[in-house]
Amino acid sequence: MLATRVLRQAAAQAERTPLIRFVGKRSVPENVDYTPQPHPASPTGSLPAGFGSGSNGGNSHASFSSYRDHAQQHGPLRKTIGAAGGIGAQSAAHLGPVDPPKGVFFDRNQLPERFRRAPLTAAEIEAVASGGATLFG
Repeated sequence: MLATRVLRQAAAQAERTPLIRFVGKRSVPENVDYTPQPHPASPTGSLPAGFGSGSNGGNSHASFSSYRDHAQQHGPLRKTIGAAGGIGAQSAAHLGPVDPPKGVFFDRNQLPERFRRAPLTAAEIEAVASGGATLFG
């Protein structure tokens, strides 16, 4: 244990040299072009027709901020949606009962008996608990 501590202290004192070497100085580009470009490996070398115009199911937002205004991630981002009569404007009690239609089941135990899982026997439980060792001995 003492040897490990001595080695750690020696390693901390030693100057570490990275194994990768970079050529040249770090530089940040002055101008970055954010306009959509086709992928270099694209077979056509061009963007889809109507890309960014909102037609044909394409991107309908002119900028990221306009996209963010309408985006939803695990629920709406805008606080005005509930007040506008959309999501969350009514309580769940006003939406009616949650009864499945005929032939649809919410739980496996609601199915007919032939489709339910067979109960585990004591031997199967013991085999799982022992990792299968009780099957051979």
